[in-house]
Amino acid sequence: MARYTGPACKLCRREGTKLFLKGTRCLTEKCAVERRAYAPGQHGQSSGRRRKASEYARQLREKQKVKRIYGLSERQFRNIFDRVLKEPGVTGEALLVALESRLDNLVYRMGFAVSRRQARQLVRHRHIQVNGRTVDIPSYRVRPGDEVRVADASRELVLVKHALEQFGRAQPVSWIHVDTDKVLGKMTERPTRDAIPIAAQEQLIVELYSK
Repeated sequence: MARYTGPACKLCRREGTKLFLKGTRCLTEKCAVERRAYAPGQHGQSSGRRRKASEYARQLREKQKVKRIYGLSERQFRNIFDRVLKEPGVTGEALLVALESRLDNLVYRMGFAVSRRQARQLVRHRHIQVNGRTVDIPSYRVRPGDEVRVADASRELVLVKHALEQFGRAQPVSWIHVDTDKVLGKMTERPTRDAIPIAAQEQLIVELYSK
């Protein structure tokens, strides 16, 4: 499946905000979106003089922003939306909860990787276990009570050690518990919207896909 492999900061500039695609590096480096606060491309600097964005444009940009934060393709993102559409409750909140419950996101949130892209690599290379069983599917849905750990043979990986050293700089979330000594974490409860540190207007995504 095709996946974007270009400069991460280019995506931040396109959305006009930090997406934290480099993990903790975004907390210490001055992002390109701060140095060049306009969209990339030859028409980027003139975009600010264009007419006000339409409602559809606002909805599309919000969808693209959230999709890029979690590093998903359009098909993956739409499949998740179609699934949560059948669930009870507020669809926009359920969408974010489903995105946060992905295994690659949990590995990132627990500090075992410095970015979601790196977390996906760890999962794909079979370095991650869920409830004692190796899982190599980044989209695996972690549920409350599940224990996620780095396999014993993988704890000495340089990237894992580096990520754990940087873990203190990240903002922890209340719905997971992490034991850095044992390199394991547990999803203690289903996250609520207030506990998900993503600046997104998820209702705009629901409106876009509902047309």
